[in-house]
Amino acid sequence: MAIEPSENEQLLEDTMRHREGSHLTTRELIGGVGSVAALTAAIAALWLISPPYPFPILPAVLCELVLVLAIRIRFYTPLGFTVPSQLAFVPLVFALPPAIVPIGVAIAFLVATLPAVFARRVPPSRLLVQSSNVWFSVGPAAVLAVAHVRPGQAGPALLLAALAAQFAVDFGISAVLIAISRGVSISAQLADMWLWAVDAALSPPALLAAESLHRTPLAAVAMAPLLGLLAVFAHERQKRLESTLELSNAYRGTALVLGDVVEADDGYTSEHCKSVVGLALEVAAHLRLDDAQRRNLEFGALLHDVGKIAIPKEILNKPGKLDPDEWEIMKTHTTEGQKMLDQVGGFMAEVGLIVRAHHERWDGGGYPDGLAADRIPLEARIIACCDTWNAMRTDRPYRQALSYEVAAAELRSVSGTQLDPATVEALLPIVTPESSADPVSASRPVRPALARTFLAGAVQAQGSE
Repeated sequence: MAIEPSENEQLLEDTMRHREGSHLTTRELIGGVGSVAALTAAIAALWLISPPYPFPILPAVLCELVLVLAIRIRFYTPLGFTVPSQLAFVPLVFALPPAIVPIGVAIAFLVATLPAVFARRVPPSRLLVQSSNVWFSVGPAAVLAVAHVRPGQAGPALLLAALAAQFAVDFGISAVLIAISRGVSISAQLADMWLWAVDAALSPPALLAAESLHRTPLAAVAMAPLLGLLAVFAHERQKRLESTLELSNAYRGTALVLGDVVEADDGYTSEHCKSVVGLALEVAAHLRLDDAQRRNLEFGALLHDVGKIAIPKEILNKPGKLDPDEWEIMKTHTTEGQKMLDQVGGFMAEVGLIVRAHHERWDGGGYPDGLAADRIPLEARIIACCDTWNAMRTDRPYRQALSYEVAAAELRSVSGTQLDPATVEALLPIVTPESSADPVSASRPVRPALARTFLAGAVQAQGSE
């Protein structure tokens, strides 16, 4: 068992560190070929609807050069990257006939990518998927071509329609291509809708430059200083994202090291914690926890007993019941675990709060703080439920595992007193007798009285963990 990065972290790391420098996968190749074929057909249709007319070369060349600069400024996201192309694209729409606009954008992306290809940072095959970055230009070009109106003569309604068409085509095509090439659902891609808000915000200043283009060709470079500023921001953002990924990897490494320390110290506790992780994540999926909650839950489940490192071995491994003094020492493993994780810092401090609270009870009778009901962190409530189930269903030196039927009955009996009812209801359908999530594959008959003793309010720590 290993703590895995979240889906967004995996996608972001793949985008920033691996994907661009790798050869095309079969899925990417299929998506790229399909995109090129469809884009060629779209350009041909534009050409038939509105054949190109003569246009001034200088403004078009200047707009093209500025677009190349804009394309080289990358703001990375989990699904790829975005560029401030709108600042140069809007003037380019005013400088070229509609049928040539996508061709101009394709040339700009090709020119912007070639240096990385020549430097062997990007395989030449990656040029094939650049077609997916050109599609955003097809929508506005189509609106203007169908209307047979040059951009400089278009009214506000037509310009807004062109902008809406840009967003619609861009999202529609990119969503399909990302679903094909990377297997990311369209619903998951909706999280990046904010990118179109950025393009919308960049459109007004770009439009002001575009309106002056034919009177003053140098208006095409008016956006260059703003692009320079955005380049600085993009560089800083990339550094922050890289640092975040490295820090996240460091946190996972720290958690796994602590897990190894627990394993070396107490093999049962280690295996128990790993089993609780699997159960907890299945419950989290049922309860639809968000990414941050799932991350904290996974770390908390793995490390919920890490504080036992500080408990004397003679108490931790005592085969019989603990006396009152020993029990008080045993209970400190929750606060000791929090102290350890607080020293790590970052979001591990949030995990520490979960570790501290995983022995609180729904009715307020737990420890160390006597929290009740919703005052107990949800992640801690899930861990408590999965912790209890796993402990009942595994063999210990002083007892055998409880049968599935007895354990399920006892879990229901403490729902609403010891455990959160919602987590109990979420767990039970997961741990059916045939389920691989259940620690024991075969039931063993156990006297119900033994189970009730196990779950009593004053149960000893080694029986409840």
